[in-house]
Amino acid sequence: MQDKTEQEWRELLDAHTYHITREGGTERPFTGEYLHLDANGVFNCVCCQTPLFSSDTKYDSGSGWPSFYDVLHADKVILRQDLSHGMVRTEILCGQCQAHLGHVFEDGPAPTGLRYCVNSASLDFEPTHE
Repeated sequence: MQDKTEQEWRELLDAHTYHITREGGTERPFTGEYLHLDANGVFNCVCCQTPLFSSDTKYDSGSGWPSFYDVLHADKVILRQDLSHGMVRTEILCGQCQAHLGHVFEDGPAPTGLRYCVNSASLDFEPTHE
């Protein structure tokens, strides 16, 4: 549930992060902070810190954005049809605060066949200390 006004989000987030998460923007391909990150941990929503993806499901899709083949918990991600830019896609949003994360496609690897294509600006990385 989104519990902040748009003005509160503007005050909490830098302009780039606000554009991506609150206005449905997309960072340029191959520019995101987490694209090449190869560390163990959890990727949380940058807006509300809800755990969304595990490094265990991250892979290099070649798309230019961090990609995951599964979510940590299905109820933490909302899927919504996106008809923008003349395409039919499935948008992924944080189930807690409705931040725009990216899109999911059906061209990913086993075992799910899904590719959650996520903007780095939508995520915070929390490393696992082993």
